[in-house]
Amino acid sequence: MYDFLFHAHSLLRFVVFFALVVATILAFMGWFGKKPFSKANKTLNLVTLISTHVQVLVGLFLYFVSPLVTSSTMGEAMKDSTLRYWKVEHVAMMLAAAVLITIGNAKSKKIAELTAKHRPVAIFFGLALLLIVVAILQSGRPLLGISH
Repeated sequence: MYDFLFHAHSLLRFVVFFALVVATILAFMGWFGKKPFSKANKTLNLVTLISTHVQVLVGLFLYFVSPLVTSSTMGEAMKDSTLRYWKVEHVAMMLAAAVLITIGNAKSKKIAELTAKHRPVAIFFGLALLLIVVAILQSGRPLLGISH
């Protein structure tokens, strides 16, 4: 079960990353281009939100069963940069990114004016994307690499 979820989590990250990049670019283009918010924008934002939430749920399950995380105490992890990254930093940054995506989507839904709906998506999705890129780079893994 662990191996299946680990591989699912590793593959789903590409869906989340790709959807987030495209949604963010389109939101900035819509915001600065003063384009109306379309059904396609809404659908892409929803796909981004749902895939992010699924990724978080799988990741949280993995967090509690991962040998890397469960094999050490918090004190031990804080002394080792690799353990600290996976036990504390990765989960904190990814949860923060998921919260930003959720806020951006929710704020966009509350705005009635169609061209203004892009702004919160651009800002919050953009911040989430930045946070995810920083987290990936901090892990020492390639940004778009498959290896673990």
